[in-house]
Amino acid sequence: MRNAGFGALAGLAGGLVFGEVMVLIGYLPTVAAIVRTDSSVVGFAVHLLIAAIIGSVFGVLVAHQRELLFWGLAYGVLWWFLGPLTLLPLLLGRPVAWDVATAQALVPSLLGHLAYGAVTAGVLTLVSRRERRFTPGLLVRAAASGLLVAPVLGSGLHGMLVGALVGACYAVIFGDPREGGGPALIRGAAFGFVWWVLAAVTISPLLAGRGLEWTPAAVRTAVASLPGDVLLGAGTALLTGWLGGLSRAVFSDDVRHSLEGRLAGGRVISVWHGVVAGLAGGLIFTGVMVAVGYLPVVAALVGSESAAVGLVIHLLISQLVGVTYAVFFRRRSFDAASGIGWGVSYGFLWWVLGNLTLLPVLLGAEPRWSAAALAVSFPSLVGHLAYGAVLGLVYQRLEERVGPWHLTRSEATAARAAARREQTLGAAPALWSLITCVALLIPILVS
Repeated sequence: MRNAGFGALAGLAGGLVFGEVMVLIGYLPTVAAIVRTDSSVVGFAVHLLIAAIIGSVFGVLVAHQRELLFWGLAYGVLWWFLGPLTLLPLLLGRPVAWDVATAQALVPSLLGHLAYGAVTAGVLTLVSRRERRFTPGLLVRAAASGLLVAPVLGSGLHGMLVGALVGACYAVIFGDPREGGGPALIRGAAFGFVWWVLAAVTISPLLAGRGLEWTPAAVRTAVASLPGDVLLGAGTALLTGWLGGLSRAVFSDDVRHSLEGRLAGGRVISVWHGVVAGLAGGLIFTGVMVAVGYLPVVAALVGSESAAVGLVIHLLISQLVGVTYAVFFRRRSFDAASGIGWGVSYGFLWWVLGNLTLLPVLLGAEPRWSAAALAVSFPSLVGHLAYGAVLGLVYQRLEERVGPWHLTRSEATAARAAARREQTLGAAPALWSLITCVALLIPILVS
């Protein structure tokens, strides 16, 4: 009951913010229609009641989680699908609105649900007093990391200031998770999406005096900055973690091994696991590339137009990405769900970094970050997600078979179960869910 009460209070706070958005987009009469009226006042009251109820459910669901932002965002997306796309039409006697056109028209509601989830999670964090590691040194490291990664947004003072600000915000919000390179990459990519919603979609129009431009057309225009923000967030988080690890290695005398460090064998065998898993994922991805005729484009990297050459290059790249996955995610997947979760998230990141950025740059063109380019690249996104799922699953299965010599099978199983529980209590499942939602929302944002 205590958790439900805190959740209801946080849900009311999120509902107030979301309610202001609903006033601006004129959606309150639609909510009021649930009780057979068109009064905005009644709609606002119904909206707050719903916000408190689903907030109380959120409070119960995340009672044992250590951090809540990404859980709140994923919860907001879930209720956007369950609410205006599903339950609300049914309550009004209409069929469910599960088509792209209706979903695109409800993009303002999607952004409102994200705001609701973020505010609810933030207030619940405050009232439940969840702990967070934060030091001034972390703030300096994160701001410096953002500054170093800022060239991904282009040169100039503005990009440098944005990079430093992103790093500082990252440190203040998340503290020092100490979660390893791979999870930091995915956390940073998810934070990049949040930053895009906050800065490009919300604050920039407000500062320009255009008001809250959450229309589908305005969001489609702002999509051009989404890949850069995702890469900025991912790079900032990764570099912040590396600098923190370097600092601890130089200045700390604590030589205790982490729990995850007991779960896998040597790094060399891990690299070979990455090669095999990357090849398996690449073979699955090949079907998509053949279907859309993309192999000649890959072959152009070596000055050829042959699909056979493109296939060879594609499989080599797949193995190389598999090796980087092994480097970043060694000892981070403890079952099939976590393997697929990290893999799919990594596949999305490589869609942004590879298909949209590095590939066109290596071919002598500009990064393909426009809404039209993202729409055209959606089949490649599907292939990258499938590649990531197979990569993560195969790698997890291979890594699970090799344990450290100093642990018995039962000890390794117990250690893996404990590490899996620690990961579940963190933000990892919410990160996988949010990244998957962002990937699935691409057609709605750009069409």
